[in-house]
Amino acid sequence: MSEPKLWVFFYGSYMNFDVLKEVDFVPEQWEVAKVSGFDIMIQPRANLVVSDRQCVYGILATATHAELNRLYAHAKDVLGETYLPEAVLAETLIASFRPALCYIAPSMEAKPAANDYVESIVEPAREFNFPEWYIKRLERFRT
Repeated sequence: MSEPKLWVFFYGSYMNFDVLKEVDFVPEQWEVAKVSGFDIMIQPRANLVVSDRQCVYGILATATHAELNRLYAHAKDVLGETYLPEAVLAETLIASFRPALCYIAPSMEAKPAANDYVESIVEPAREFNFPEWYIKRLERFRT
């Protein structure tokens, strides 16, 4: 019996399929979505902060618990950040809503982001045709 898949919302470098391939993860299903009530920060890694005025674009993807455990062990061991799962309600481009897990770091020491890391987020944002205003918001984190 195969492990069940669940929906997860990726908003940082994990929406970059090249980054996901580094940890042997390729989502079977995915679609562009946004989550309201948060803003994105990239200082030095992508993270979400609560905001009553903003939304964050990313992708909804299917994953097993084992894949998510492997992915976020990589975030801790390689990127140096601990991300914990939270429940969110993501809105797809066709205005349907889907509950999903979203991994958010409860704390992160604010430092400037490396330009190549920011680019690993901006590149898929362009490929997925995120709104131009949102891409500009991501680009502001370049040093």
